[in-house]
Amino acid sequence: MASFSSKDPSTLSYPKSLLSIVTTVGGLAVFLILASSFLVSQPIGAAVHEYFYGVQQHSLVGDGITFPDPRRDDVVINDTPNFNNLTAVGKNEKGLEDEKDQTSKSQEETSKSQDEKKEPDLKGEIIENSTQTPVLSESNHSVVQPHPESKQEDEESSSSSLQKESKNEGSLQSSDAHSEDIKSSSTAPNSIKQAKLDPECDLYHGKWISDQSGPLYRNDSCPVLTQMQNCQGNGRPDKDYENWRWKPAQCDLPRFDPKKFLELMRGKTLAFIGDSVARNQMESMLCILWQYEVPKNRGNKRMQRYYFRSTSTMIVRIWSSWLVNQTSGPLDFAPAGVVKLHLDVPDDGFMQYIPQFDVVVLSSGHWFAKQSVYVLNKEIVGGQLWWPDKSRKMKVNNVEAFGISVETILTAMATHPKFSGITIVRSFSPDHYEGGAWNTGGSCTGKVKPAEDGELVENGFTNIMHEKQFTGYSRAIKKKSNKSALLFMDITQVFAYRHDGHPGPYRSPDPNKITKRGPDGKPPPQDCLHWCMPGPVDTWNELVFDLVRREFERRQSNAS
Repeated sequence: MASFSSKDPSTLSYPKSLLSIVTTVGGLAVFLILASSFLVSQPIGAAVHEYFYGVQQHSLVGDGITFPDPRRDDVVINDTPNFNNLTAVGKNEKGLEDEKDQTSKSQEETSKSQDEKKEPDLKGEIIENSTQTPVLSESNHSVVQPHPESKQEDEESSSSSLQKESKNEGSLQSSDAHSEDIKSSSTAPNSIKQAKLDPECDLYHGKWISDQSGPLYRNDSCPVLTQMQNCQGNGRPDKDYENWRWKPAQCDLPRFDPKKFLELMRGKTLAFIGDSVARNQMESMLCILWQYEVPKNRGNKRMQRYYFRSTSTMIVRIWSSWLVNQTSGPLDFAPAGVVKLHLDVPDDGFMQYIPQFDVVVLSSGHWFAKQSVYVLNKEIVGGQLWWPDKSRKMKVNNVEAFGISVETILTAMATHPKFSGITIVRSFSPDHYEGGAWNTGGSCTGKVKPAEDGELVENGFTNIMHEKQFTGYSRAIKKKSNKSALLFMDITQVFAYRHDGHPGPYRSPDPNKITKRGPDGKPPPQDCLHWCMPGPVDTWNELVFDLVRREFERRQSNAS
């Protein structure tokens, strides 16, 4: 029988090996627990948090382009996302329209279940934004100056909750409605004197100067850029239109500094409200800010919302075609299906959110070329491309209707008891269809630099719309009763020179698109209303920055 000896090395080593293993495993376990807790609690641990807790990956969505954002909640400072290896899948107009039809039912159901239960808070829960930007079908042309709000537009609003049946038929005394002959004058419209912010600097008289420092962003560095405004991505061969800056005669308009703007807007919300030109400007603002910080997409069906975490700044866009209330049911001799514009009732689709906004930029006008019925005090007073009973006298045409609508919405902003922010009225954006309208051979092809004074093409429709808009603004100012500021950002004359800034025929990445005139001299289909990005439209946001900064400084000075 083998005897046991306390000196046998094999019997002594076993307990020591077990103790060593237990100690090592325990230490490793403690390390892993601490490391995991640290990672999940930090921004770098977002991916880990998503893996363990099932948080859905957030995507940044553009029109026809989806850009996965692996950083999602991270604040990326001075770091431009690299999208060079991503392929933009552009949609043509028909494709977008078909996609809208296929998704409209599911969007309506989502809206009812999520949005209509309670009013969403601007700083609320993240809700994925719609991935489609529906487009308009071909519309009839205007009695005055036919051109589209374009076939690409967000007609999401036409059937969405933003355009409800009116519950309150407000009353507004209309101006003496009368039809006016639209005539071209020998000179372009003068910039309104009252539009300048102060005597020291009139922002709206000056000239466009060459600036080789380049644009504020690249077309491939902004994932929310609408494809139809992505001129370089769509094959436009020239780029010089990106290299011009607006220089006021009496001062300098600073180059947009996104860091300074976000600091200026710390804890505040900027809302762009209106038509597709409002979307054009909002996307420009996002593209500029995106170069400094990647925002969180908090959009829902009612509004697009982008949240910049470093300064708790929110950028919002709400669609409103005309800025006044619209209904589609039958009214008097107007049947169901034809849009009725209640010119004396502001659009409650966005007015309900006004107290939550600090700065509001309004855009409207081009939709008044579309078919609609005009209603004042519940009475039909006119129509555009609709007036079946010629024996009835039309009291209000589309130009007058626009002026009344401007007075209505600006009066609502200037008298709202819970709004003390800044309302910026961006004046009527000029189009540059030469030789015809958008659907009758009008063209802006071949324009590669700003127009000289002798090259300006007079646009009578733009002139009269600008005049009516400023008249509505002036009347609203006289009724102002709250502590808000109402500013007129007069870009109409400034941008009359920028016939080079539109997409023209470069509206899609389709390699087979027509970009030259045919053998008969007929120009290709083109967009001479919206603006290339990057491009002249970025100047609008430099003006917004300057106006907001000056107003904040004025308020601070008055408070001290």
